[in-house]
Amino acid sequence: MNLKFAVIAYQALRERIRKQDPTIDDQTLADTVEKLTDVNEILSAVIRSALSDEALTTGLKIRIGEMEDRLAWLQNRASKRRQIAKDAMLELGIQKMTAPDFSVSIRPGFPALHVLNEAAIPSIYWQPGAPRLKRQELLSELKTGTEIEGVALTNPEPVLSVRVK
Repeated sequence: MNLKFAVIAYQALRERIRKQDPTIDDQTLADTVEKLTDVNEILSAVIRSALSDEALTTGLKIRIGEMEDRLAWLQNRASKRRQIAKDAMLELGIQKMTAPDFSVSIRPGFPALHVLNEAAIPSIYWQPGAPRLKRQELLSELKTGTEIEGVALTNPEPVLSVRVK
């Protein structure tokens, strides 16, 4: 029996009993209708299913947290390994290397924004609200040769470029 049908049967039965015996107390009526229908079993099954889903949700949240930690660790490890490869290639003067499953090269990087003195940066380069630098706008201005107090461009760092075939 599905829940919708059980609810309809429960309500109809309750009303029929109440009409036949208007003096019946609520507890007796509830006990009588409960014994004559399986609505309680259906509702119990629905609640057990919800509890099971909630337990799975809790477990998944924990597992997702663990997997996010693992993801961060793997990303950090990959970054370190790329840095090791880049440093070795720069030290050895290797500009390009090809393997069966990838190619790697050292190419010139782009200058990055280096904040020397935040207090000296003009207000037009701060985002409204809580003070926050408009880093992209500052970087664009500096690249065009504009002198802005409090910031400078760094020397470009070489970038390791890996292409997977």
